[in-house]
Amino acid sequence: MGYINQVQGYRESLLETRSVIKKDNYAVITPDGLVNNVVPGFKDCDVTILGSPRLGARFVDYLVTVKNQGGNKTGFAGDGIQSFVYVVYGKINAFADGKRYELTEGGYLYVPPHLQLTFENNNNGEDSRLFLYKKRYQPLKGYTPEVVTGNVNDIEQEAYEGMKEVLIQDLLPKEIGYDMNIHILSFKPGASHGYIETHVQEHGAYVLSGRGMYNLDNEWMPVDKGDYIFMGAYVPQATYAIGLDEPFSYIYSKDANRDIDL
Repeated sequence: MGYINQVQGYRESLLETRSVIKKDNYAVITPDGLVNNVVPGFKDCDVTILGSPRLGARFVDYLVTVKNQGGNKTGFAGDGIQSFVYVVYGKINAFADGKRYELTEGGYLYVPPHLQLTFENNNNGEDSRLFLYKKRYQPLKGYTPEVVTGNVNDIEQEAYEGMKEVLIQDLLPKEIGYDMNIHILSFKPGASHGYIETHVQEHGAYVLSGRGMYNLDNEWMPVDKGDYIFMGAYVPQATYAIGLDEPFSYIYSKDANRDIDL
């Protein structure tokens, strides 16, 4: 298996971790201790499964390090399952519906549930790291989502709920045909949510930069770049950005535009 941070063997200090797992509630998972999972279809990739139904999520999040000419050329998701890939660093070629999309750092591609995603590394022999997502689509009569691509560097940051120190970017259209969205939320040092949120939506979040203190079910805990956070439905949640000059920023998924099935 092997650890994603490539640290193996005995430690000089005692074994310890900041990771906290509360199944069906919330989790903070740090890079130290993540193992590589063997997942069919992924060639020359280090794959670690983050959020999943086994944790309590209705989606699956992955962190994928693509090496050499590796990738997934057999097809990811489809058959009723939508997918999304975001380039944390590096460069890949992604494919959907017979088209090629060249994605660099900050680039992303959403693939609707009737199509499959494939991709390959295109970073001159250097690694590329991807945040990968899949979720079964909840159909809505008369609506079909389409392929969406872009780069966060081309998306304007907007004030989150009127707070100019908290900025949000929407990566997918705010249209009812999509049953989820992907956002990037960025907090300047010292900024915070305006209140502790409690809502039916669940999130899977990967920290891109900075540090924060996160309230999850009224437990405050530190989170850092490279951490993964799962927030289940109705879990009270909010954060303060800490640090000196780097914004606390994370990419996260959010289910949307659907009623609750009974």
